Amino acid sequence: MATATGQANAKRKPVFVKVEDLKPGTTGHTLIVKVVETTPVKTSSRPNTSRALLSRPAPPAKIAECVVGDETGTIIFTARNEQVDLMTKGATVILRNAKIVMFKGTTMRLAVDKWGRIEVTEPAKFTINEDNNLSLVEYELVTVPDQGLARIGGWKKLIFRPSCLVKSQCGTSFRPSRISVN
Repeated sequence: MATATGQANAKRKPVFVKVEDLKPGTTGHTLIVKVVETTPVKTSSRPNTSRALLSRPAPPAKIAECVVGDETGTIIFTARNEQVDLMTKGATVILRNAKIVMFKGTTMRLAVDKWGRIEVTEPAKFTINEDNNLSLVEYELVTVPDQGLARIGGWKKLIFRPSCLVKSQCGTSFRPSRISVN
């Protein structure tokens, strides 16, 4: 595809991020991670009513929760359908256009939807830091009172902040919402 200057659009080089740099509500991440563990998730056997009028029902979805990580930390990746077959224990994969999905509104999960891609690559030489699991940090959706409420289209501006029980698990740019002291 040519632009107005006559040159073809150059593809952007991907910017690889580390697991510890992932934040709630962010998208467009490219990561190189190793699969630590894969656990299949049992899906419901309820028929899909939206496809009831079609000649054949949709096949049941395959879902697996995979712990993936790099030298900075780990996070749970939710693999769906064809992605499950690629996420085998010990495999090194490149996740392109990955996004952070908030699971039950409190914990982070990594996912790749139809706009992203998973590629199996040669084994990486890094060791995985399993002590920093970002999926164990709880977050809470809160309003920021000191910055005022920015109204855009009738919605209040909201942010995420961790509500860790252990202060060392919280990121430096966030305040813990509750710390238990015994």
